[in-house]
Amino acid sequence: MISGVIKKEVRFMKKEMRLVTRQLPPNPVHFSKFVPLVGHLLETYRWLNESIAAILIGSLVGTIILCTTKWKSSKLLRFNEELFFIYLLPPIIFNAGFQVKKKQFFHNFFPIMLFGVAGVLISTSIVAAGSWWLFPKLGFDGLSIGEHLSIGTIFSSTDTVCTLQVLNQEETPLLYSLVFGEGVVNDATSVVLFNAVQNISADTLNGKTALKIFLDFLYLFSTSTILGIAAGLVTAFILRGLSFGRHSSVREIALMVLVAYLSYMLAELFELSGILTVFFAGVLMSHYSWHNVTESSRITTRYAFATLSYIAETFIFLYVGMDALDYEKWKTSTLSFWTKMGLYGIVMFLIAIGRVALVFPLSIISNYLHKSGGESTKISGHHQMVIWWAGLMRGAVSVALAFKQFTHSGVTWDPNNATMITTTIVIVLFSTVVFGFLTKPLVDHLLPASSSNTNTRNPRDPGSPKEDMTLPLLSFDESASENMSRAKENMSMLMDRPVYTIHSYWRRFDHAYMRPIFGGPSSDDLPMV
Repeated sequence: MISGVIKKEVRFMKKEMRLVTRQLPPNPVHFSKFVPLVGHLLETYRWLNESIAAILIGSLVGTIILCTTKWKSSKLLRFNEELFFIYLLPPIIFNAGFQVKKKQFFHNFFPIMLFGVAGVLISTSIVAAGSWWLFPKLGFDGLSIGEHLSIGTIFSSTDTVCTLQVLNQEETPLLYSLVFGEGVVNDATSVVLFNAVQNISADTLNGKTALKIFLDFLYLFSTSTILGIAAGLVTAFILRGLSFGRHSSVREIALMVLVAYLSYMLAELFELSGILTVFFAGVLMSHYSWHNVTESSRITTRYAFATLSYIAETFIFLYVGMDALDYEKWKTSTLSFWTKMGLYGIVMFLIAIGRVALVFPLSIISNYLHKSGGESTKISGHHQMVIWWAGLMRGAVSVALAFKQFTHSGVTWDPNNATMITTTIVIVLFSTVVFGFLTKPLVDHLLPASSSNTNTRNPRDPGSPKEDMTLPLLSFDESASENMSRAKENMSMLMDRPVYTIHSYWRRFDHAYMRPIFGGPSSDDLPMV
């Protein structure tokens, strides 16, 4: 009796299983397997980087807010340029200085400064002159000379994050160093130049004013750098000489963060460039202070500073995606749809022409001055194309400068100002999303993996810097003729390979005089972190 009931139940269950099996696809795709597959594809091919993802998420949030408010507003928060410059920008720039590979950065210091400083001046001139000449032809006029110069600086600030995410630092050290270094120096130079061109009118714009702007720029650049170096050295001396916070990771990390932030605020208080100050403070802290703290503090700082920088960058791009759907700004602008499209096209065209005018001529100059450095120091044609492409994308600094110039606490009721705000947002969105998507295939095409490591330095390369140079140039223990011979040899090497020679001398000076006072690696043979 019981066995018969059990057999009946078993037959019923088999029948139900056959019915369920018929309703399923022959090869069901489980969601738990699909999600990791998507993540693996995104990580492998890097078509969708963090900046694009943050912008898309911000746009989605803005769309939801716009729908819930019945298409009246997408504002969840109001962008404040002071909030950006005081709280969001410092951790981004400080982490860039703290994580930079100093050996590559200073080996390529001259071309980086060419692209980051002289390049900004060239790009600003072209964008400002082009906007002054072409905007009125579209019926968009009413901007002053100072506002056109500000537009030049706004659209000369690059965002190289998308390109850096697809470059391999070990395979292409020269290219990675140039793109990274230009991005940091470019942002600092753009902000310094933006502050220098304020309050310029057609009546005051002449040769004397241009010279004054250039001298002010040099003053801001040099004093800001010195202040950052001083902040880094003071932190290292406190940690090493005064043993502050010894065996306390909280106090050690807090001291580094507070001194870096204090240097940034002091620079802003004295109307200097806080970006340059906090960047060089990060460089000096990573070279000296990082070696004076406990092992747990070393590990924590690497991840803590990078996390703060990542959060700040993501928040900025989230806001850009949300602000793109702010209906009030688009409604305030009085230009027609096609006029706006023409305006966007002109700005992108000027940005591209500005990059052409600076990347390729400055690369020729850099290659000529480093012609004795071997192939490892030569900026090839493919490298120049990647550098040009990396500089086409615009990011957070452009948005902040545009809001600082054309809004008051994030609000504007002037049609021309609203047009420039929306133009900046469109350029940032378009360049980041479109060019960001195309960065990976472009880099793969120009720098295939089989030839990507051809520029690594060969230690037997005759262009390599000589490491047996004597410091100092002269010695009291030798005769005058030997000193003169040594001086001639060193001066010849300095003229032949100035960057490598200066770097070699600095390493010896650093090991002999700086490290005993401020700390650092215990041996000169240790690599710079």
